[in-house]
Amino acid sequence: MNLLEKIFRLKEHKTDVKTEVLAGVTTFMTMAYILAINPMFLSATGMDKGAVFTATAISAFIATLVMAFVANYPFVLAPGMGLNAYFAVTVVESMGYSWQMALAAVFVEGIVFIVMSLTNVREAIFNAIPLNLKHAVTVGIGLYIAFIGLQNANIVVDSSTLVSLFSFKGSVEAETFNSQGICVVLALIGILGTAILMVKNVKGGILFGILGTWLLGVICELTGLYVPNEALECHSLFPDFSGGIAVPSLEPIFMKMDFSKVLSLDFVVVVFAFLFVDLFDTLGTLMGVASKADLLDKDGKLPKIKGALMADAVGTTAGACLGTSTVTTFVESASGVAAGGRTGLTALTSGVLFGISLVLSPIFLAIPSFATAPALVMVGFMMMTSIVKIDFTDFTEAVPAFIAIMAMPFMYSISEGISMGVISYVVINMAAGKFKKISPLMYVLAALFVLKYVMI
Repeated sequence: MNLLEKIFRLKEHKTDVKTEVLAGVTTFMTMAYILAINPMFLSATGMDKGAVFTATAISAFIATLVMAFVANYPFVLAPGMGLNAYFAVTVVESMGYSWQMALAAVFVEGIVFIVMSLTNVREAIFNAIPLNLKHAVTVGIGLYIAFIGLQNANIVVDSSTLVSLFSFKGSVEAETFNSQGICVVLALIGILGTAILMVKNVKGGILFGILGTWLLGVICELTGLYVPNEALECHSLFPDFSGGIAVPSLEPIFMKMDFSKVLSLDFVVVVFAFLFVDLFDTLGTLMGVASKADLLDKDGKLPKIKGALMADAVGTTAGACLGTSTVTTFVESASGVAAGGRTGLTALTSGVLFGISLVLSPIFLAIPSFATAPALVMVGFMMMTSIVKIDFTDFTEAVPAFIAIMAMPFMYSISEGISMGVISYVVINMAAGKFKKISPLMYVLAALFVLKYVMI
């Protein structure tokens, strides 16, 4: 106990070991869904799902321990939502690059971020962004994540109107209701069930929502209401313990980074894309976590931010070597703070639980996307609550905030939302004659964003 007091300064932060450990368990329970969702996202690129699970757990363990011992914050890290979607959907699927090249780009930008963290560049950018815009970033990310959840569950599908609601009548006529349609029904039940758990303040409600939705699916499969159809990517919902309880090998993805095109323009473009998205996604998520936990000071700055930024930079670099997308601070860390967590002991507890989860891979890997959808929607809701912190009485603050929020889901990009928010903030406040209100770095950021749209 004396050692823990010496390392984490518990009395100084008015907390104790029991409170910190319970807070760490709470945070892990609210974000353990990433162990199911990250392998699902990245396996779509051709990466081995089991190996990605292992990389997810180990990278979360490493990064969170750095946060615990270097920054002494109750923040927990893991491969980030939004960033894994960018890795799989944008860089690999849309841009056509291999996942090996994408991992190499993540590694390079991780190294760059370590340097930027040491030189205070990232801290300066964080502090330069206005507080209202920081809250808007939190809200926009929430809508973006919720939209991904609705798509993963097939609740929202492509249509002639860009997107529309899943057609139950159409699935019955196509004789796919027992494969696809029932999954949509289960996802909708899961969203409502998870919401009820949150209303009742059940700790770990998000994780229980995932497990409950999955259990309903298992019951449906046992009764024949759900019929697996590999052609429709509707797999069996039962965990595969045929290989026993063992940690999936990292070999298929470990150190598989492709640096063969490191000097090519293609590689530079991908690195820049990751650098851009990771920088502002990380700052955005950190803004959301700190704001949600009321850790920002009166000027909207986060004390000891350098250690926190270093944790995700090191985590990102290590994660790329292991075989996963960018590691970042999770907004669910606020649940641990709400449970009383105030020091790195909370983070240490969550990190150890991520390590223990390695032996439970068959369970996490069997969880289907319709069961994780409720988690994404509810995480989106939690982040959406920051909208009440935005000052809508001042249009020079409110309009750029709205533009940032609107752009993220509609343009399907967190980074686009931030860039649109920054540009509009500078232009609108200049037009209003409020030049002194804009920090010099905001002018620089706005100019860089405009240049990005011109050049890329």
